Amino acid sequence: MHLLVWILLFSLLGSVLSLLAAASFLLLPERRRTALLPHFVSFAVGALLGAAFLALLPHALAAPSVNNYHALMAAVLSALLAFFLLERLVVWRHCHADGCEAHAPHDAVQRGRDQTTAGMIVLGDGLHNFVDGVLIAAAFLTDIELGIVTSIAVATHEIPQEVGDFAILLHSGLSRKRALLLNLAASVTTLAGAVLGYYGLAESDEVVPYVLAVAAASFIYVAVADLIPGLHRRVTPGATVQQVVLILLGVALIAGSHALMH
Repeated sequence: MHLLVWILLFSLLGSVLSLLAAASFLLLPERRRTALLPHFVSFAVGALLGAAFLALLPHALAAPSVNNYHALMAAVLSALLAFFLLERLVVWRHCHADGCEAHAPHDAVQRGRDQTTAGMIVLGDGLHNFVDGVLIAAAFLTDIELGIVTSIAVATHEIPQEVGDFAILLHSGLSRKRALLLNLAASVTTLAGAVLGYYGLAESDEVVPYVLAVAAASFIYVAVADLIPGLHRRVTPGATVQQVVLILLGVALIAGSHALMH
């Protein structure tokens, strides 16, 4: 199968399919949804960190074109700082609950008066998904197995992300159909990023390891800055045990997938 077909197929896995899964998830009763969502988030933390440290960074460091490890690690650090700045501009932050202080005050969301809320969510989601597409393409250009592992990590994060974004769009006054269409439009940008990444990086072997470093930084930042703080709100011993187990399962999924494909 042509490499571009692999890239497009798994880009769909990380965007459109996860969006449909999130839309189905929202059909559950709110109490059930509230109970399940932290489990998805915990699992996503493990998958993202596992992909970053067990797959992306090792492949980037092992690339034949890399002879300056300090420069590669500087790229990781620079990307982390860049994501921080993007989050400060409120175009990168993801919501994983119905209320999200990053996009609008809760009361404004409830009243549906802040019409910029939906636009900021769609803009941020579209930008992030576009970058995810580029990163998936870079991973596949390095190694098909790495591309699959990276796509799995993206998909595990996309489900809780889309649940939160979709819920906020509904609270902003949009109909379920319009909210789904807007989230679908934002998700399709993954394909655009994947195509651009494929054609832009196919003949740039020396650049691909640095794109993998940015991908690792993206996964680390989302896990540490966006997902883990929400887990800290549940402080009971039982919740902590559940979180640790699910995080380890997320890591195990990535480690196991990587091992099986090599």
